[in-house]
Amino acid sequence: MLSKNIETFLSCDKEWEEAGTVLFGAPFDSTTSYRPGSRFGSSAIRRESHGIESYSPYQDKDLEDIAVFDSGDIELPLGDAALSLEQIEERAATILEAGKRPFLLGGEHLVTLGAFRAAFAKYPDIHVLHFDAHADLRDDYLGVQLSHACVLRRCWELCGDGKIFQFGIRSGDREEFRWGKDHVCTHKFDLHGLEERLEQLGDTPVYFTLDLDVLDPSVFPGTGTPEPGGVSFEELRKAVTLVCQRANVVACDVNELSPPYDQSGVSTMVACKIVREMLLALS
Repeated sequence: MLSKNIETFLSCDKEWEEAGTVLFGAPFDSTTSYRPGSRFGSSAIRRESHGIESYSPYQDKDLEDIAVFDSGDIELPLGDAALSLEQIEERAATILEAGKRPFLLGGEHLVTLGAFRAAFAKYPDIHVLHFDAHADLRDDYLGVQLSHACVLRRCWELCGDGKIFQFGIRSGDREEFRWGKDHVCTHKFDLHGLEERLEQLGDTPVYFTLDLDVLDPSVFPGTGTPEPGGVSFEELRKAVTLVCQRANVVACDVNELSPPYDQSGVSTMVACKIVREMLLALS
């Protein structure tokens, strides 16, 4: 059993025994290739969540009425990606073994690999829904395979062909897109086709990974690798709600908020609202 964090995400202060979903943070950004700072994302989301309401008028639900446990951030060795991933995997495995859903707050996108390893160990037939501006399918980035630019390639090595479905992708090198045609299903530029994909998935176990830079940087400037041309907040809110309501989401994450690059704090509030909507839709 894990201990409750002192500072929790808004209203996520229920007891371990009653919780169906367990939050935890992975403040890691050591492989960030452009602008570091996402290590501060999970704590900012937790802290600033108290600036929004626990009630969602979109869903007519309230976080006060659902059982979510916040186990806090893992203290990670920031210079060691492999060891950090092991510790993330261990935390996610503890949550899964207790019959609960791990909900990871990043951190850079590489942190997904640790949680996905744990989910794959329990659900070998797991599929991945991936919202992102970037394909993240490189075999290596500057000779490094444990990189945020390679995270979905590492996930593919576990789950195999035809089990990764990407949406919103609008950036990557030529080889990523060529390789991806044979191994993953990529919906470029927007979130179209999501409903049909969810119908096809049915009750299949799903890992849902959301890189917030899928949003247009005019909506979400606070990220390490901003890519113009993304989706709106309302498009993303509707899409994550749909995924969390219809898919059999056994584990999920939200990553790549980098608070230092948005002094207004708007990006953090966007992240807080998306996390709230996801938690409510999962309940």
